[in-house]
This record gives sequence, C-alpha cells and structure tokens, in this order.
Amino acid sequence: MTEFIRKRTANLKNDILSGITVALALVPEAVAFAFVAGVDPLVGLYAAFMIGLITSIFGGRPGMISGATGALAVVMVSLVAEGNAMGVEGENLGLYYLFATVILMGGIQMLAGVLKLGKFVRLIPHPVMMGFVNGLAIVIFLSQLGMFKDANGAWFSGNPLWIMVALVALTMGIMFGLPKLTKKLPEALIAILVVSAIVIFGNLDVATVGSFIKDGGGEGLKGGLPQFQTDIFSKVPFNFQTLWFIGPYAMILAAIGLIESLMTLNLIDELTETRGNANKECMAQGGANIITGLFGGMGGCAMIGQSLINIKSGGRTRVSGVVAAVLLLMFILFASTYIEQIPIAALVGVMFMVVIGTFAWSSFRILNKIPFSDVIVLVTVSSLTVIFDLAIAVIAGVIISALVFSWENAKRIRARKRMREDGTKVYEIWGPLFFGSIIAFNEKFDVKNDPDKVEVDFVESRISDHSAIEAIFNLVNKYEAAGKQIKLKHLSEDCKILLYKSSPKFREVIVEDIDDPRYHLAENPEAFTKGLSEYTL
Repeated sequence: MTEFIRKRTANLKNDILSGITVALALVPEAVAFAFVAGVDPLVGLYAAFMIGLITSIFGGRPGMISGATGALAVVMVSLVAEGNAMGVEGENLGLYYLFATVILMGGIQMLAGVLKLGKFVRLIPHPVMMGFVNGLAIVIFLSQLGMFKDANGAWFSGNPLWIMVALVALTMGIMFGLPKLTKKLPEALIAILVVSAIVIFGNLDVATVGSFIKDGGGEGLKGGLPQFQTDIFSKVPFNFQTLWFIGPYAMILAAIGLIESLMTLNLIDELTETRGNANKECMAQGGANIITGLFGGMGGCAMIGQSLINIKSGGRTRVSGVVAAVLLLMFILFASTYIEQIPIAALVGVMFMVVIGTFAWSSFRILNKIPFSDVIVLVTVSSLTVIFDLAIAVIAGVIISALVFSWENAKRIRARKRMREDGTKVYEIWGPLFFGSIIAFNEKFDVKNDPDKVEVDFVESRISDHSAIEAIFNLVNKYEAAGKQIKLKHLSEDCKILLYKSSPKFREVIVEDIDDPRYHLAENPEAFTKGLSEYTL
C-alpha cells in the first residue's frame, strides 16, 4: 500500500503546477471558441470546466485535457444561427437547440464506446498522424494571429505591435531557457506570471483577458455555478422535426469530437510511452457532453494544445486535469478580476511554443525517404486540416491510404502454371484475392485451351471478400460449362467456411484430404515457428 501511494504522489507537484498553467491557458481559448460559435463566453467556460473535470476522472487517457474546441465551434455556428431563426428575436432559441444537440452528440459518443468503436483508431496510418499534428499546429498558429488585431479588426502597428511582439518573445524565451537552468519549475506558468507582472507593474496598455472578452461582446469572466437548463425541455419541441434538424449536426459533432480525442490520445501515448483506453475515452467524452448540454455548456472534446501544455509541464495523472478544471471554476466564481489582468501576449507566447513542439519537423527530413503515396497523404491531411476540419482531413487520409494499399496489393496476385505427369494443369496462386485483384486473377486462366483436368492451388493465397468468392464461383462454372473438371486445393479453414456458406457447389470441387507439409505449416503457423526454433537450437 505504501509503495502504491508513493507512486501515486510522486508526480503530485508537477500535476498541480501543470494544472494551474493549463487553467490559465484555457480561459481565452474557451472564450474565443464561444465567440466563434455565437454564444456567451460563460457557455464556453462552463463546457471547459465540466468536460475537463468529467473526462479527467473517467477518461481513458490520464493527462489529456478536454474542453470547448474550435473544431466543434465552427460547426455550431450555423446550428445556433438556424435555431435562432426559428424563434422570435431575442428568444435565443439557437442556444437551447445547441444544448439539445450536444446531449444527442454525447449519446452517440457513448454508443460508440459501448460498441467498442474506439479500437478503429488503430487503423489510422502514421502519415495521417503526422499530417494531423502538422495541420493542427498550423491551425493553432493561425488562430493566435488574430490576437495581433485590435477591437476593430485592424492589425497592430507601431508601438502596440512592438510591445506585443516583445512580450510574446519574452514568454517564449522564458519557456525555452528556464528548463535549461532547472526542470523543477513549470516554464509555462513562470512565463505567464513574469509577463503578467511586467504588464501590471509597468502599467502597459496591452490587450488582456478582460479586454478580449469585452471586445468580443461579453460582459466579463464573472459567473456563478452551472445551472440545470430546464428551458431545454420547454423551448425545444421533442418531435421528429427537431431530430431531423439536430440529428445531422449531432452526428458531425460526435464524429469530429471522437476523432480529435482519439487522435490526441494516440499522440500522448507516443509522447509518454504509455497506453490509453480508446473505448473508455469514448464513454467519458459522451457522458461529459450529455452533462454539459444539460447544464448549459457548448460541448467539447480533447484539446491537443492544452494537452501538450499539460504533458510538457509535467502533468501525467488525472490530478492535473482535475486541478485545471476546478481552478477554471474558481476563476469564474472568485478570481475573475485577477485572471482578466493576464496579458493575451503571455498566452499567445505559450501557444506558439506549443505549435513548435507539436509540429512534426522530422516530416521534412523523411519526405524523400518514404513512399510517394505516403508523402501525398501527409501533405493532403495537413492541408485539409487547415482548409476544412480535422474530421474531413483524417477521413480523407485514411481513404487515400486504403486505396493505395488496395491498389498495391491488387498488383501482387500471381499464378505459377505447371503440368503434372497425368496431364492435370496446376495453377499455383500467390497473393491476396479480393475486389482489387479479381480482374488480374481472371486473366491468369485459359479455360478454352486448358486440359480436361485443372487444379487451383491456394496455399500462398487467401480469399478475402465477397468479390473473391464470386470470382471463384464464376471460374468453377466456366470450367464445368466447358466440360472440364476443376479442383480447389490448399484452402485455409476460414476460406473454406466462406465458400461453403456461399454455395453447396464448392463441396464438390474443394479437396479436403491433403498430404502436403506446406499446407499444414500454413494452417498452423505456431507449429512452424516452434519447428523453426527447434531447428535453430
């Protein structure tokens, strides 16, 4: 028990300090995404608190930070606008449609967890992962450029610009240099505190968290505890028309949320050399969004930027996420005046360092060392992440990778032909037989000129799908129509089961009793491995 407690508390200081850093960085992010979605800043802050707390406690990846995100906010814009148009002016009906959508979104995500769909994240190829982190780094960088504009949307110039650049550079300099002096202090938190002190005591006229909220139309950071939204049930009619309206939005939001969360989980797994639970994360994200929707939050998912800040600052356990979420609520309830004084430049500097740490700079070095198809996938995913959103980018990357894989495997089908002494012609098939290789497979046979007896040997091939079954069925029919005998040999047990289920005809042409050591080794690879090891010894 003592050893267990020691291991759990060994990283407690780092978790608490990294949680404080994340909480400070969460404020402008949550507020900005709320403005993007067209809702009050507190709706974004409440989402960051509730989703961050629930996923930190119940999620499948300790150290990962969740909250309101830009990827979801851009989808919510039209949802809120269309919802508002359904009600009278000032009724703010779009907000309640948003809450209902977030609840449905959470239900879909929990269903994905129940069905264990999280495991499919393993199908995402490495070039897609690299494209994802590169594209997301660019998106984070571009989102921070908006902080270099004034309330009227004009770019800073003159002294305001130079002061902003100097403070951002100072923040980045502290974060870069401090770890070289000591690793006991969280560089991001120290940088924020130092730059905030310079601005406050130097009485510098720069953008702060408070001015950022007011310039966006908000009234401030101050708020109370999240309240249960009973108006959802009175203002949003629960009928087929509502489901038809919010259903597509909920599906898109659920997909984007899960993809971004599971991709972030994968990335943190690599950084920490540990393994998270994807299905557990799906359940936690879904439950968090249901609670958030019921208590007035805009919904959310994993935040790669904040998660990387947490990991880089030493956060490793669930404590860091819980500290960040609880502190965010404390900021809203008691410390809004102080948090509003933090200069935006300090937070921009932190995010720029996140960008530098997120971008896979090694991708430039390996471009000429990997297959050209992987280069296309990497660049495409990066570009689509910037132009559209993460979900479209990842789906497109997986589809391109799958098509390339299918095309390459389709070219690997081979047939070695030989004649036996009794006049039987043998076709030895090599390579996978599936929808992509069917045409090449059919071209190997010469039904018209073949002898009366033909054998097709599948010891080095596997039947993968319905297209392959149909191709073999048609081949058998062609030989029988020509008055010739065809036999299928060396089919694995799973291939025979597929063929027997599809048609009883195959029981007449498949040879079951085979005395061939190659076949038995192919059927029992463990025996082959054991025999090989014994031979080696």
